[in-house]
Amino acid sequence: MITRSNSNMKFLLCLEAYPPQIVKISLEDGTKETLLEITNGTPDGIWIDRNTGKIYWTIMGKMTDPPEGYFAKDGTIECCNQDGSEHTVLVGNGNITTPKQITGDEKTHRLYWCDREGMAVMSSFADGTGLEVLLQYEKDDSNSNEVEKHCVGIALNPQKDYLYWTQKGPAKGGKGKIFRMKLSQKFPASESDIELLMDHLPEPIDLEFGHKTGKLYWTDRGAEPDGNSLNCAEVSGNGELTNHRIIAKGLKEGIGLALDEGENIAYTSDLGGYIRKINLTDGSESIILQQGPMTGIALL
Repeated sequence: MITRSNSNMKFLLCLEAYPPQIVKISLEDGTKETLLEITNGTPDGIWIDRNTGKIYWTIMGKMTDPPEGYFAKDGTIECCNQDGSEHTVLVGNGNITTPKQITGDEKTHRLYWCDREGMAVMSSFADGTGLEVLLQYEKDDSNSNEVEKHCVGIALNPQKDYLYWTQKGPAKGGKGKIFRMKLSQKFPASESDIELLMDHLPEPIDLEFGHKTGKLYWTDRGAEPDGNSLNCAEVSGNGELTNHRIIAKGLKEGIGLALDEGENIAYTSDLGGYIRKINLTDGSESIILQQGPMTGIALL
């Protein structure tokens, strides 16, 4: 069953980390409801296929007990309808470790996500079949603590045939990077297939591509003065990111990002529990809600 909201109403779907759940928030009156309680781990990324009405999200694997302190290879990709029904696990069974932001291509019916401790960028069809590793830095899980290879945020520009992703680097380390590669190339990608677009960022997390503006937007949870911010940059014809601008600062460990280009607005979520509405031109903002620690966010 697929349920569709009134076309004049807008909602945010937010992932609350503790307690883990999918929360639906009306942008009209601020009412909040729990769409789905999550019982098998911490959710991180969320994406909505507007053609089918399906909601997709990632669940990070569980960390082992000290002294090992690494993540088990038990992350999952899951989905449900907009009313929370038909909850299904699509990808798991030891195939992914800590899946982070997720996005998709509604025309090709493929999902794309980053696996942080897996140090990989991955894809599958929307039903979980056709699992493919697009990029993998290390195949040995014992190297999962190499944080400069941790892939986190992901965004698509299918019209120009590009996939973008972030590698956050060490916490507050100032070694974050943004890359891209062709969607149509042969996978798994080699080092010569990927382009480094920007580096020495505080700690970039989630990404969104603005199809109307041609800009790339991202959250950053790194150290001040430039971290905990909402950022954008123009993607030039030769692929360089130019005119980098910090739109807003003051996020509390910024994570999730959703664009409403028609309204010139971005919505952000953070581990401090704040959901913010930010004007993309002047950076003015308002607090939509404060609740438990938040990860991913999507606009419905």
